[in-house]
Amino acid sequence: MRAIVVDGFGPPEQLRVRDVAEPTPRPDEVLVAVRAAPANYVDLLVVGGIYQFLPPLPFIPGKGPAGVVKSLGEEVASLRVGDRVLAMAEEGGYAEAVTVRAHQCYRLPESMSFTEAASLSLVYDTAWFALRERARLESGETVLVLGASGGVGHAAVQLAQAMGARVLAGILRPERAASVRAAGADAIIDLSAPDLRDSLRDQVYALSEGRGADIILDPLGGTIFEAAVRALAWRGRLVVIGFAAGAIPMIRTNYLLLKNIEISGLQISDYRKRRPAQVAACFAEIFSLYEQGKVRPAATTVFPLAQAGEALAALRDRRIAGRAVLRPRDDKTDRCIAGRQI
Repeated sequence: MRAIVVDGFGPPEQLRVRDVAEPTPRPDEVLVAVRAAPANYVDLLVVGGIYQFLPPLPFIPGKGPAGVVKSLGEEVASLRVGDRVLAMAEEGGYAEAVTVRAHQCYRLPESMSFTEAASLSLVYDTAWFALRERARLESGETVLVLGASGGVGHAAVQLAQAMGARVLAGILRPERAASVRAAGADAIIDLSAPDLRDSLRDQVYALSEGRGADIILDPLGGTIFEAAVRALAWRGRLVVIGFAAGAIPMIRTNYLLLKNIEISGLQISDYRKRRPAQVAACFAEIFSLYEQGKVRPAATTVFPLAQAGEALAALRDRRIAGRAVLRPRDDKTDRCIAGRQI
């Protein structure tokens, strides 16, 4: 089969397709023929060798592909050959086939395409756990989503809205305002405003009757995090998801005490390993909201497998609005054209 194989860590431009042996599923695994695989920011970090968890070399990158169950391990009874699934693999998705433990595969709604499933992968489950698990969202609360035009941000805006929250969307680029409003944001917070330490709080207070945000989701970090902490309401909860802005910030713990606020972190991979039943509940709700028309994946730019490096470079350079998805096979099933917005 064809796959992207990483022999040494480095920039995405070095990625190349190679012919490798198709993997054989272990007793508790299934073999999934990959139809679509998301190109994620985290893949860029893994390929570059700067993520906190790195697989041994050589390896096939790619988390969370979607496809069709091709064969079953001898102990698997929960799935059948031919099932359409989202396979939450930690690696191996940038290939024509991947083996995944059966309990990490989730049957897709009939109306959901493989491309849509890949677009949902890793961002909607991250947003769900940030809102439901870490922040304990209650209907009627005010949620500020930082980096709202990014993958996790877009998902968080839609999910928070569907869960009954009032959603404030924090964006760095004013031209992204229309897309986050279309995703369900009630108001925009300008993260490019001068004197952000005060201006972010002032904007949030103006939109919340001086209370602040009950929940803030932060995939950005840096000085934006430092400003966001000051915009929390009494008993507010801020969830750290990542550091896309670059710097890893520090927090003065007297802030936590003075306003009875909480700051927690989310590493979604740990939940897949430690709380598989909770992950299954997560995808059950996400798929249900999709079928109800309450969530829709972001616009997707599709690349053939051979252009995996180009897809990751485009993410790195912020040349893509929405999601990037790889198509390992050129067939008539859920077919898309490279570079086409769908």
